[in-house]
Amino acid sequence: MLSSVFKILILYIFVNNFVLGQFLGICPLIGVSTKTETATGMGAAVTFVITIASIVTYFIQHLILNKLGLEYTQTIVFILVIATLVQFVEMVLKKMTPGLYSALGVFLPLITTNCVVLGVAIANIQKEYTLIETIASAIGASIGFFIAIVFLAAIREKLELADVPKSFKGVPIALVAIGLMAMSFLGFAGLVK
Repeated sequence: MLSSVFKILILYIFVNNFVLGQFLGICPLIGVSTKTETATGMGAAVTFVITIASIVTYFIQHLILNKLGLEYTQTIVFILVIATLVQFVEMVLKKMTPGLYSALGVFLPLITTNCVVLGVAIANIQKEYTLIETIASAIGASIGFFIAIVFLAAIREKLELADVPKSFKGVPIALVAIGLMAMSFLGFAGLVK
């Protein structure tokens, strides 16, 4: 059991990184990765939402949807769960860290539509993971998202000081950096079988 959990963690952090391998969640990746502080805050918020959403959706799928034959409502139900969790995170951030709350701005409610969160929840059900494997998958995917967004923010901060051609400034150079990061993560492809 421990080896399969470790395998799932490595799989979703490096090999099957949802952002750099499957290109889910590019909108918040580009939008919030201009500064490492905001990228770290977004990464932490997404980590919390992915982990809790995966656990809650696991129980909803197995205890309600499967028992009542309502599997076809999975996507709608999962989106409602994610939206509720994001509202909770938004309230907590507004109360506890108003600076981070205002720095994240419009991107915080966009976690609701961040396809990484929904993608992880649905992938866990499709792969028929146990609860422990679901948690490992959620944590691995969260760490993978966190690494991608913080690394990209660090790169973009350095690029602000570099002599980048005018036509590449901003989002174009960020997309080039994401592509190079994705290619570097391909080196982990044979790590887990």
